Amino acid sequence: MPRPLGELEDAVMTRVWQWNRPVTVREVLEDLQQERSIAYTTVMTVMDNLHQKGWVRREAEGRAYRYTAVSTRAAYSAALMNEAWSTSDNPAAALVAFFGMMSAEQREALRDAVRVVQYDDESATEAPAEPRTEPRAEVSAEPPAPPEAEGESAGPPAPPER
Repeated sequence: MPRPLGELEDAVMTRVWQWNRPVTVREVLEDLQQERSIAYTTVMTVMDNLHQKGWVRREAEGRAYRYTAVSTRAAYSAALMNEAWSTSDNPAAALVAFFGMMSAEQREALRDAVRVVQYDDESATEAPAEPRTEPRAEVSAEPPAPPEAEGESAGPPAPPER
C-alpha cells in the first residue's frame, strides 16, 4: 500500500499525471516556480525519490532523465481509500460515514462507478444475464422507516428517490 505523498511529492506528481507524458526536472521546476520559490536540485531530489519509491520510471535523455508516471492519480487515490477502509474496525460504518460526507455530484459519480463494476461483473459471467423483473435496490445511508401499523395511513406515497 502506498503511503500518502508528501506535499512537494504531490505537487510534482500532479504535474506528471496532468501532463500525461514524459517530463524533465526542468519542466516541472519551471511550472512549480510559478507558485513558489524552489531550487532545481530540490525538484531533482524529489523526482529521484519518486523514482526510488516506484511512482515514476525514468529514461536517460542526454545528461538528464525523462520521468513518466507508473500509475494514474485515480489508482493512487483508490489505493489510499482502500487502505483507509480496510483498516477500519467497522468497514460498513466507515463507508456509511464516508458516503454521508459526499456531495450530490460525488454520490452520482459513485453510482456510475458501481454500475460500471456491476456491468463488468455481469459481462464476465459465462451465461448471459437474465433480464431483471424487479428494480435494483438502492443503497441508502439512512435507516429504513419503521413499518406502519395496519389500517394507518401516513398520507400519500412519497415520490421515488433519484
